[in-house]
Amino acid sequence: MASSSTPAAVREMHKDLEVQANALSKIQKDIAKNHQVRKQYTIQVGENELVLKELELLNDGANVYKLIGPVLVKQDLAEAKANVKKRIEYISAELKRMDRALKDLEDKQNSKKESIFKLQQRMQAVQAKA
Repeated sequence: MASSSTPAAVREMHKDLEVQANALSKIQKDIAKNHQVRKQYTIQVGENELVLKELELLNDGANVYKLIGPVLVKQDLAEAKANVKKRIEYISAELKRMDRALKDLEDKQNSKKESIFKLQQRMQAVQAKA
């Protein structure tokens, strides 16, 4: 009687394993997407820090222009510096948020890998008994 329930148990474990493997795959895709977005934010922070350094080199009376669509609009130097600093703060905050999300995703990934490994061990034990 135990032998007739073993194939059903193995099939059920196999389905569970497939579901967990799909969930792991989704987590890994989310991690890859996180890395891609982090890379873009890191580049943007670098660019904005470079712009800020250039703005710091200017004299107080220097003309600064901002590109809005196809038009260059004159902008106050202090305002330009403030805008760039705010942009850097915002992007840095987003990077920190992405780091926290990445850590959470990596924890979920490790947990999922562990549960898959345990399920595989149970399947092997059931199959060895059969």
